[in-house]
Amino acid sequence: MRRAVFLLSLLGLGSLGLGSLGQAPAPAAVTLLREPAPSAAVQALLRGLPRNVRAAVLVRDVQGGRVLASLGADQPFIPASTLKTVTGAAVLVSRQGAQGWWSTELTVPAAQQGQAAVSTLTVRGTADPTLSVSGGPNSLRELARQAYAGGLRSVGAVQIDETRLDADSFKGTVYDAPMPAVRLSEWERNPPQSAALARTRLGSALIAELKRAGIAVKNEAVGAAPAYTPYKPPVLKDKDGKVLPPDLVIPLSRRPEQAIASVRSGPVTDFVDSTLRPSDNARAEMLLATLAVRPTGDGTLQGAVAREKQILASLGVELAGLSFEDGSGLGRGSKLTARALNDLLQVMYDLPYATAQAALPRALYQTHQNAFIEALPLAGTGENLPAHGGRGGTMAQRLVGSGLDVRAKTGTLPGVSSLAGYVTAKSGRLLTFAIMMNGPETAPLLELRAVQDRMVRQIAAEF
Repeated sequence: MRRAVFLLSLLGLGSLGLGSLGQAPAPAAVTLLREPAPSAAVQALLRGLPRNVRAAVLVRDVQGGRVLASLGADQPFIPASTLKTVTGAAVLVSRQGAQGWWSTELTVPAAQQGQAAVSTLTVRGTADPTLSVSGGPNSLRELARQAYAGGLRSVGAVQIDETRLDADSFKGTVYDAPMPAVRLSEWERNPPQSAALARTRLGSALIAELKRAGIAVKNEAVGAAPAYTPYKPPVLKDKDGKVLPPDLVIPLSRRPEQAIASVRSGPVTDFVDSTLRPSDNARAEMLLATLAVRPTGDGTLQGAVAREKQILASLGVELAGLSFEDGSGLGRGSKLTARALNDLLQVMYDLPYATAQAALPRALYQTHQNAFIEALPLAGTGENLPAHGGRGGTMAQRLVGSGLDVRAKTGTLPGVSSLAGYVTAKSGRLLTFAIMMNGPETAPLLELRAVQDRMVRQIAAEF
């Protein structure tokens, strides 16, 4: 069994090399300690599942990570929206915690920096999903205001930097929308259907804001900015043909463009919260795209999911059986295991990603300040909102009246239902748990959820 604990007895090995040279050593005694199975009561609940529905369960104590109950923990399952826990965690790690942010800037040719008239103005970004046209400090309006305040009065043409993301590669998901490196929050419910259309819509919005700020734009045809080619100094030789050291001064015309305006998002946690709690598929795909931005990523969908795996590996998450095809779990090609989910829940409890003042993991959890855990839906809040708004999110109407503190991510597709998160047991112990169920697409999802809720109640009572 994976991750089983082996105890090797050294009996019989003490005489090795003391008169026993050439003799085979006595075989070591090996004892395999199996992970405990779920209790009879939990197994009885699982036997009540509809026919042809298979399930996996893993429960751990966060203090030390000891496994308390395990069944099928290493079998790959379609995760549905529990995959969003991976996406959200990976973004927090990649942004270096709760206070991380995304940025967008305007640049001009290095030789024209500080001039009132420039030939081109380029907008460059890191796939910030919160950038707006005019809504506050993180907006095109603020970029234009800064450019005007810096003395810019005339622009020959506007360009969009598309080198950081292969926007159309993200159309390979079920969500089927491009993910440009500069996007607008106003597109969330009406995304452009190609990178070219995104360029046109973004360029038009920026030009309008530049004009509003008092900056003229001579050519309103929006183009794609060319990729930067690093300068290679010419080879210099002396009169005898000996190669001289290269000139270290880069000609002004070959230097990288210089920023004249810059804005950044608020903390990434706000967007992660608004993704995981209501289980927003569109926002999850936007978060995934931020992982692919060059130069950290390779700019593609496949690069984004590969980076997710790299991040999980760096956190010590068991990768066996895992595969990802999107960031939301909307597709059926992704696979997760109950063990991987528990590994992730454990490490995100331990990481000091605080929404306010830093503290030890237990204090962060108890005061609801752990950035990742507070992005998860909170069970039993009772809100009944169509879009799952509010703190309870998709767990608002589950475990109502149970008296349990449960912060967990749901996952639902036809025939698929999952639940993974944290529960405080009756004893006061904090547990991580993952319950995954896959069956035929006709499986009654309400029954699966009811079994999960009864299992959580039972687990909390037992430990």
